[in-house]
Amino acid sequence: MDVLMMLEGEEDRSWQTQANCMGVDPDLFFPERGASTREAKEVCRGCVVREDCLEFALANGEKFGIWGGMSERERRRLRRARALERRAATAS
Repeated sequence: MDVLMMLEGEEDRSWQTQANCMGVDPDLFFPERGASTREAKEVCRGCVVREDCLEFALANGEKFGIWGGMSERERRRLRRARALERRAATAS
């Protein structure tokens, strides 16, 4: 991590330059409530940094939009499942 990133409190986001969504209208990834997320998820589907994007959203508590091919509801479910796995692992 370079010094500037440390001072700004940011982690390495160089993966973003490889994202399929670069140059795509950001509104596509923040649809109105009830609107389709299909197009945004299609952009994410073959993205080489999809997992990095998803982990970024999870680590930063992103509550809105499509990140790593998942909606806010899908990310919430994933967070809960991971929390249950961690609890089960520490209880063993």
